Amino acid sequence: MRGEKLMIYKNLRRVAGAAAALAASTALSGMAFADDHGGVSFEGETIEYVIPFSESGGSARWANFFAPLLSEHLPGNPTVVVRYRPGAGSTSGANWFQEQDTDDGTLIFGTSGSTQFPYLLGDPRVRYEYNDWQVVLVSGTGGVAYLPTDLAAEMDGLDATPLQDTDFIWGSQGATRLDLVANLAWEMLGMNVEPVFGIEGRGDGRLMFERGEANIDYQTSSAYLRSVQPMVDGGMAVPMMTWGALDGDGNIVRDPTFPDIPTFAEVCEATPACETSGPAWNAWVAFFTAGFPAQKMIFLPGSASEEVVEAYSMALDEIIARDDFAEMAAATLGDYPQMTRNAAQAAFRLGTQVDDDARDFVINWLEESYGVSLN
Repeated sequence: MRGEKLMIYKNLRRVAGAAAALAASTALSGMAFADDHGGVSFEGETIEYVIPFSESGGSARWANFFAPLLSEHLPGNPTVVVRYRPGAGSTSGANWFQEQDTDDGTLIFGTSGSTQFPYLLGDPRVRYEYNDWQVVLVSGTGGVAYLPTDLAAEMDGLDATPLQDTDFIWGSQGATRLDLVANLAWEMLGMNVEPVFGIEGRGDGRLMFERGEANIDYQTSSAYLRSVQPMVDGGMAVPMMTWGALDGDGNIVRDPTFPDIPTFAEVCEATPACETSGPAWNAWVAFFTAGFPAQKMIFLPGSASEEVVEAYSMALDEIIARDDFAEMAAATLGDYPQMTRNAAQAAFRLGTQVDDDARDFVINWLEESYGVSLN
């Protein structure tokens, strides 16, 4: 399965590059078919862009970035409104979307790794099936862990050993959510990090940090750029590490949005308690791969027509091909691929598959560390 996922990732990078070139080529040719969206028009319509999180986190930042662009590029220039349906770490909203049969394109749904992970782990609360939905955009992203200034100063270079005597508290959406990447990483480093489960979005975890209720946190890239970087600039926080990014061979490398911040792999290598091999490392890499390079996705219900799906695909191609898109996206989302069509399908497979050994390791670890039983 690891080899299969690596092949998917290599193909994803190739297809994503080709798709971006195609979108740009189409834009340069004057978008010859931009006026022909299969007869679809959203003129006078309001499109609900639902995300299963609160309005304070990275998913909200991502959705509100794309909403006005979709309004501008979808045929008929509809009003696109972001709606929030938080609950159960996003499972509640995803279960709701599974029951929707809107077929006219006036409902889209944005997911995150916290929606993917319960699905991958067979969480009994999951009543949604990703394969029933139609993906039109996949956004990669990264994540940054950070500390209060005084605790960051205790690290011995990249070695996290001096932090092992500190009792840490942080706000987590849930043991089976995207946050398991952070929880497993900190445990591998030998740190004592106690999660407070039940927050509705990563932004709520940041607010706990700001109020002094938590002394460690991580945010996905968009939220870090907007809300944590000012704390870093003001001397209130220091980045500890990123989760990294994948190169063309599937290796963990520095995040292109944060090239000056070391990766978890580097901190792990420098910390004697941590190993970059073995079952724990393999499981961490597997879930990082499922959760971040293909983290955020926009879906239409399975009932949406081919014409509606094509109208969204064309609009998103136009958005990505804009001359100012790269600059806008870098400032808001970070330097990550935005994928449509074949590239989105490849990324979708990357984010909704994980090998059995990694899944079994994480299921056992969740029960041993947090008393969460998924069997």
